[in-house]
Amino acid sequence: MNILLTGGAGYIGSHTALSLIGNGHSVTVIDNLITGTKKLIPPQAKHYECDVADKESIEKILKKNQFDIVMHFAGLTRVDESVKYPKKYQLYNFEKSKIFFNCCFKNSIKKIIFSSTAGVYGDSNSEYVKETDDLKPINPYAESKRKIENFLIESLKNEKICYTILRYFNVAGADKNKRSGLISKSSTNLIKVACEVAAKKREKIIINGNDYKTKDGTAIRDFIHVSDIADIHAIAANSLFENSISDIYNCGYGQGYSVKDVIGEMENIINNKLKVEVGPRREKDIAVSIANSDKFKKKFNWKPKFNNLNYILKTALEWEKING
Repeated sequence: MNILLTGGAGYIGSHTALSLIGNGHSVTVIDNLITGTKKLIPPQAKHYECDVADKESIEKILKKNQFDIVMHFAGLTRVDESVKYPKKYQLYNFEKSKIFFNCCFKNSIKKIIFSSTAGVYGDSNSEYVKETDDLKPINPYAESKRKIENFLIESLKNEKICYTILRYFNVAGADKNKRSGLISKSSTNLIKVACEVAAKKREKIIINGNDYKTKDGTAIRDFIHVSDIADIHAIAANSLFENSISDIYNCGYGQGYSVKDVIGEMENIINNKLKVEVGPRREKDIAVSIANSDKFKKKFNWKPKFNNLNYILKTALEWEKING
């Protein structure tokens, strides 16, 4: 297949590009490199440096390349930033995405894989969140993703498109061959921060709240290795290309780890203590987020390759030492 990735110079997009190329697909990346990093784009991929809302450039790219499927990763991803600048997230994640998708539809590209988030569920009452649970996003980042989900669902009726919406839980880790990983100068990602402290690039970890109603008072998340997320995209692309059936899937392991679990495992890996302080909760953060991913597992007989917190942390740390 000939596949277009927006945001392919970013963390998840670049890993997905590696997986797709490894499976024999042709990959083109659109990335304006504002948050992405050029060196993360695989050398086998074609790259256009432009904004997804640049209609003229996008039209030319789409007409020239005749893509089979589009994967849309481009956008902003920080919850804390979205709370401070909600209009910015409305513009970059929703308005610009709509412009891009409408260009796709106009050029008869109607098979879309969309990078969404478990944040659309908000603070769910379910221990394990299912795709059928109510959507109650509690921050502008998650709300921007929900709006694009709704746009695609409505477009299914009007434009005769088909889509796969993938709701990620907490993506972490790095490519085992050190070809890609998370690059961020001011990340709030727990595992990224833990790696920076372990690699002596940052002084301490600040736990954002220890008064949640959880086993140890800290927030609990379902961490999934980025290479498993990348493979999920490759599986979804094959299915969408062959069957043209629209659907929505959770992407997680169905196992939750607390902030203290992650810190403790990192301390085991480096055989040393990390400096840790407790701070206040982050605004509009949630206590527990764990996936029920049975739907994807059953439909595609999917078995994760990297469902191991120790492995996730080790690959992230190895990347941090040389690139982070």
